[in-house]
Amino acid sequence: MQRCVFLDRDNTIIQNDGDLGDPDGVSLLEGAAQAMCRLRDAGFVLVVVTNQSGVARGVFTEQDVADVHQAIEVILEQTTGRSDLVHGWYYSPWHPEGVIEAFRGSHPTRKPAPGMLLQAADDHGIDLQRSWMIGDQERDVEAGNAAGCRSILLAMSATETSAERICETMTEAADCILQEETAS
Repeated sequence: MQRCVFLDRDNTIIQNDGDLGDPDGVSLLEGAAQAMCRLRDAGFVLVVVTNQSGVARGVFTEQDVADVHQAIEVILEQTTGRSDLVHGWYYSPWHPEGVIEAFRGSHPTRKPAPGMLLQAADDHGIDLQRSWMIGDQERDVEAGNAAGCRSILLAMSATETSAERICETMTEAADCILQEETAS
């Protein structure tokens, strides 16, 4: 069974101030690619798990989500010279108030539910108890906790959270994980 770091997408590895359905709008957060390389080099599988309610709300399509993910892959490879960083991309297009009937409602894949993490664990042979979830929202932390992972909230200031750690950046989050792994 493999160790994994589950990563939220928006404002964890890429900048996103709204609904991103255009691959031309992809911009990596500073240090994210390098942090991902360090985690991969330490033997972690990296899996992106992201709510993309813009599909349910009719803002963009599932193909747009796939195109954005492909653009992120290309930028990661251009930045790091590596094509092996992300093992899987999982997204939940659901939203309780979606205008697209097929994606309206609650769903076990929509964070804070752990469905995407559980599916990825099954698909990739991941040991959830030896894995981490990093995200910028409490729902990311809750999904990680519900799946049995340790969790890190990316936040610029202390906030009430059920996360094990609060870090300001992906670089700091990678440092925390790697220090924990060295200590255990």
